[in-house]
Amino acid sequence: FSAMCIALGYVTSMIKIYHFPFGGSVTLCSMLFICLPGYFFGLRAGLISAAAYGILQLLVEPYILFQSAGIWRAGTVGIFSKSKYGLIKGYLLGICGRYVFVVLSGWLFFGEYAWEGWGALPYSLAYNAAYVFTEGALTVVILLIPAVSKALAKVKTMAVNP
Repeated sequence: FSAMCIALGYVTSMIKIYHFPFGGSVTLCSMLFICLPGYFFGLRAGLISAAAYGILQLLVEPYILFQSAGIWRAGTVGIFSKSKYGLIKGYLLGICGRYVFVVLSGWLFFGEYAWEGWGALPYSLAYNAAYVFTEGALTVVILLIPAVSKALAKVKTMAVNP
């Protein structure tokens, strides 16, 4: 299940709904798939799966700026693996973690691309919010569809009780 989630996360990360000019994109729920192992199996499995996904990304696209952030943001879903609406809670925590790290990265490394009249930090806050929270909102809307939530609950039951 974890390997399949990693594969689905990687494939969907290539399906870009919108790609921003200086990096970042809205994808087809790619972060959701990376969060699923943590939701299915708990924090440890979530962190290990997220680390494996991060290594895969580094092998295919060697770009290292706060790469460890991906491990934290996706793996933390496991904190909520046994709570009601745990996937949505964990996903939102992951989205917030992702936002913090991409803002830091944008502020520290890409401030020179700030729009005219904008400082590096406000630019990074606005630019990164545009794609991180857009994808997050789209994914949460999809997760709130009853058929999707029921299907994911069934997959979780299959994963936990083979």
